[in-house]
Amino acid sequence: MTSDWLTTSTNELWLVPLSTALVLVAAIAVVRVVGLRSLSKMSSFDFLVTVALGSTVATVAATSTSVINGSLAIASLLGFQSLVALLRRRSGFVKLVDNEPQLLMTGPVMHDATLAKCRITRDDVVAKLREANVTNMDQVLAVVLETTGDISVLHGNGPLQPELLAGVRGPAT
Repeated sequence: MTSDWLTTSTNELWLVPLSTALVLVAAIAVVRVVGLRSLSKMSSFDFLVTVALGSTVATVAATSTSVINGSLAIASLLGFQSLVALLRRRSGFVKLVDNEPQLLMTGPVMHDATLAKCRITRDDVVAKLREANVTNMDQVLAVVLETTGDISVLHGNGPLQPELLAGVRGPAT
């Protein structure tokens, strides 16, 4: 029984690399058809689809799952992702799939309750401020945790236009 774990058949020696190559070609073809959305900054739903795609490719590469079944699974996952992207345009559906952006900082004031809720530290925010070339806290207009998990720093001279914070949840209380 241990020898089964350590060895493989001659058929599988060529089948594994061939299956891997074929399912990767299929994955690339489907991603090209579906478009760049499948590789964009990820919402939590997009992340789950990406993990499932990787798992599917690995399953086909390392098991006896057929390349056709793996390719169909990849096409189904990306097709479902495209359908969800279309449904996202309806505001009610977006709330089911995407995280809501969170206001982490208004002006020079950090919202500690929101930071705690989002599991983000003050140091994380300060690092993003440095990355955005903020040299003084008074330059900060707002800091937002986006639906993708990125942190956006809005800074500059002028007043902040309200539409830039449309859909952003205010400070947690």
